[in-house]
Amino acid sequence: MEGTGLNQGVYPIDRFEQMRTPFYCYDMDLLHDTIKEIKQLTEGYPYVVHYALKANANPRLLKEMASRGLGADLVSGGELSAALAAGFVPNKMAFSGVGKADWEIRLGLEHEIGCFNVESVPELENINDIAGEMGKTAHVAIRVNPDIDAHTHRYVTTGTAENKFGVSKEMLPDVVTLAHDMPNIHLSGLHFHIGSQITQMEPFIMLCDSINELQSYFEMYDVHFETINVGGGLGIDYNHPDRHLMPDFEHYFGVFKKHLNLRSGQELHFELGRSLVAQCGSLITRVLYVKENRDKKFVILDAGMTDLIRPALYEAHHLIQNITSASNECETYDVVGPVCESSDVFAHNCQLPTTRRGDFIALRSVGAYGESMASTYNMRRLPGSVFLP
Repeated sequence: MEGTGLNQGVYPIDRFEQMRTPFYCYDMDLLHDTIKEIKQLTEGYPYVVHYALKANANPRLLKEMASRGLGADLVSGGELSAALAAGFVPNKMAFSGVGKADWEIRLGLEHEIGCFNVESVPELENINDIAGEMGKTAHVAIRVNPDIDAHTHRYVTTGTAENKFGVSKEMLPDVVTLAHDMPNIHLSGLHFHIGSQITQMEPFIMLCDSINELQSYFEMYDVHFETINVGGGLGIDYNHPDRHLMPDFEHYFGVFKKHLNLRSGQELHFELGRSLVAQCGSLITRVLYVKENRDKKFVILDAGMTDLIRPALYEAHHLIQNITSASNECETYDVVGPVCESSDVFAHNCQLPTTRRGDFIALRSVGAYGESMASTYNMRRLPGSVFLP
């Protein structure tokens, strides 16, 4: 999809001049269009799309998601509270995560959320005990580790046998039997999530095949599931955001329409985060200094790894644009932040128009895991947010 407006580099510089940098800038029109695309592609199917709050929990964005009928995928009690405040419907909330604390479980039960995605037998036992104390029935899905390589960065791979997430397929029959025998547990389904920033469809096809096999196995024992949750993980184009403002949602949902054999009355749940919000966000920052050192030039920004940690954490790539330089000549720079860490680098050998102190720089595709992972390390303030138009 070709971009227009803000995502083609047309920024309201006059407005930016009045603001303290760095700040996150969100294109709300693009967010609306992305949600509309998803809803059109899932209409008429028994699909429930949850927004994964860990990608970005900015209250304005959450209210937009909730008002358009999306569910919420949560990994903490804090996210649960934020989802409630934003207006998400509790019965469309799914609570994931390998280490849910007792108070978080109690909070979910108190608000009667739709599902706990359970990662282990000890967690299942604890949820059953707490639900019994509260006189509640906990709706749960067992998270399965299908041992599928998502072909993504090792830090965001979650579905292989060496990862900490989920129950192995070998253990699953015993866990399902245990859940059915627990008096305060209602086992509603199976949950999967194989990783993040997945740009090839083959891992999702493999996931469908694995789910089909598991469903056929359990049906031999007259065990049926109301829901199947395939998680999220759909990646975006960090290299060319304007060419692909949205992922190929049609292809993505088409994989599950074609390859996953849903049973009659069964719901299919998705937990999408990055693919909804990444491209609608940019980090706007000013150039503090341009420094020369031997044969290298550095562009030193007032934004750092505290505002966008992905390059330091994953060596992740974000497109960097000088949005105020009028120069027709390009130079090669290392683009770095002010934080006192050698890893506080956004890009090495980056081609930019001739850049000077005071220029505005846009780091693109920051709508996911930018603001949500920001910190106050070095006692730096957290950036503000701007919503356009």
